Amino acid sequence: MTYLDHAATTPLRASARDAWLAAVEHEGNPSSSHAPGRRARAIVEDARERIAAVMGAHPTEVILTSGATEADNLAIVGLHRARAAAGRTRLVSTAIEHHAALDPARRLAARGEAKLTELAVDAHGIITDPAGEWLSEDVSVVSVMWANNETGAVQPLEAVVDAATDHGVPVHSDAVQAVPYLPVRFAESGLTSMAVTAHKVGGPVGVGALLVRRDAMLEPLFHGGNQQRVRSGTLDAPGAAAFAAALADAAAERASEADRLAGLQCDLVAWVESLPGVRLTGPRPGPGRLPGIVSVVVEGARTESLLTVLDLSGIAVSGGSACAAGVHRTSHVLGAMGLAEREAAGALRISMGRTTTAEDIAALRGVLPDAIERARAAGA
Repeated sequence: MTYLDHAATTPLRASARDAWLAAVEHEGNPSSSHAPGRRARAIVEDARERIAAVMGAHPTEVILTSGATEADNLAIVGLHRARAAAGRTRLVSTAIEHHAALDPARRLAARGEAKLTELAVDAHGIITDPAGEWLSEDVSVVSVMWANNETGAVQPLEAVVDAATDHGVPVHSDAVQAVPYLPVRFAESGLTSMAVTAHKVGGPVGVGALLVRRDAMLEPLFHGGNQQRVRSGTLDAPGAAAFAAALADAAAERASEADRLAGLQCDLVAWVESLPGVRLTGPRPGPGRLPGIVSVVVEGARTESLLTVLDLSGIAVSGGSACAAGVHRTSHVLGAMGLAEREAAGALRISMGRTTTAEDIAALRGVLPDAIERARAAGA
């Protein structure tokens, strides 16, 4: 199988597997005071320090979570609720957020806990008003992803942070897709909080972190043992160790991998745009787009048919964000970019990563034209 779905999850690194296996050999709850517990706690704190060092944060700012979905929810809901009592009742997000960030904001609005403003984007998927015309005295928190998971579009986060900071408004960012390829540094970003996850950098599924400033006020989602200052729950020592190992390796190879994938991306984009009825979505390859993602729409074909034919041909790609419970739905990101539903119905995302080779791209090129024709025929 040719794996080209790295934006959904990346293969586990040997360093992460080794770190997990070494840590899991030690029994003990990290919150216990006996020797095994102290050893488990040492594993967790070592991982926290390593994660903080890579991400440009203080170790006390690293809140370990079950992944980026929990981190996004904790930040958005927690920051909003902590400020809503003071009259800050408006949430600001964007129309292209990952559902892990967009859905909690929409749920708060649906329940009457918040008013919600979703910033519009242009035809390339870039927010059109980063300078803060949307800011008002009632804004509780702003949530803008660092880079989009479907198109790879990098957002003007610096302008958003500058505008929000001038008004005393905290900014959260889902940085999941950006971390493997961009110089993401928490303290330098000016953000109040940032979500990251292990399985996008070669770590295991089920562990991530919320980086949150020490002076930030947010209401916890979980209540229990207060194992971390805004998150209760038994700490996963092996998962934390594996996450730290994978993140360190990803950071060490970030620049070289970004350059290598940018070369593959440029060649692939030039070729795929030569196919009849196929066009790129999102920005052109370059600084405004992550190097690993090539997203297109295929005229006259449906995503489900394209994925099925490619899967049977030994190619693993996706239609955009990984589907929920196996159900494909039209992309809200492409809709926000102005694509009609019939256009977005033929979305295809090819995402590369550290294991992707020129041979993988050649394998895709060998089957994609026929797959498109077969998918079009199936929908005729």
